[in-house]
Amino acid sequence: MSELSNAGPRFYSLTPIPSPALLILVGLFFTGLAFSVFILVVIHNAIFFVSHLLLSAMVVAFLLWNTLSSRSNRAILFFLHSFPNSDLRFARHGQLVKISGLVSCGSVSLESSYEKADRCIYTSTLLYECKGFDLKTLNVSISCFRWRLAYCERFSTDFYIADRKSGVRAMVKAGSDAKVIPLINESRIVNTTRNCKALSSHLRKWLGEKNISTEPRLLRLEEGYMKEGSSVTVIGMLHRNSDSLMIVEPPELISTGCLWQKLLLPVDIDGLILGVT
Repeated sequence: MSELSNAGPRFYSLTPIPSPALLILVGLFFTGLAFSVFILVVIHNAIFFVSHLLLSAMVVAFLLWNTLSSRSNRAILFFLHSFPNSDLRFARHGQLVKISGLVSCGSVSLESSYEKADRCIYTSTLLYECKGFDLKTLNVSISCFRWRLAYCERFSTDFYIADRKSGVRAMVKAGSDAKVIPLINESRIVNTTRNCKALSSHLRKWLGEKNISTEPRLLRLEEGYMKEGSSVTVIGMLHRNSDSLMIVEPPELISTGCLWQKLLLPVDIDGLILGVT
């Protein structure tokens, strides 16, 4: 079993916009601004100034789009969907493969923390607290947008996948401290309100088990899991050993490349990619 909580809320290894690139862009912006203002004042020609503002707005929009996309895994999802499916019968040892099919548990299965869903290959539970507001004056109709991640647990384990294309069965090494990028959206299963006088007994019991305060407050609990029998897509490196097949995490970073049709910069991925199909 692999504990993924320390990997953070998202699992790609590098931000799509490096800090040196941002510093260069800021320097170019002020240089261009100074030049365009000089032309405007001396020659009374506003073409350079307006062009500079339009170009800067386009660059800012492009950077903002990539920043928001990185938080929603848009580049990795597009990479997962566009990567061609492999055939395990003909795939070579050490080849990067994409396999889709039904999964089954290995020697160790997982159980989700709150809903107690059993026979899972991956589970995640996230607890958010609303911070920064006076809850007595908070309007009930206004949703809290300053949520703080108060607790997080993510686990994955080794499992088997039956290739839908060839029918061949392979083990996916997602346990034993493997690096895994799970592309799954957690479902909101608990959402307390300002008028909540006491938490439910089940929620209080769960909070107590995690050594978290059981005082009534604005909470949001989300949970996600991949159960045995789910249809899953895996991208990893194929390892052949006699008659057995294993899909392991790639030894090097995987780059999504520049996705110009989506206006997305490259993102480097470190680990196995798991997605629900």
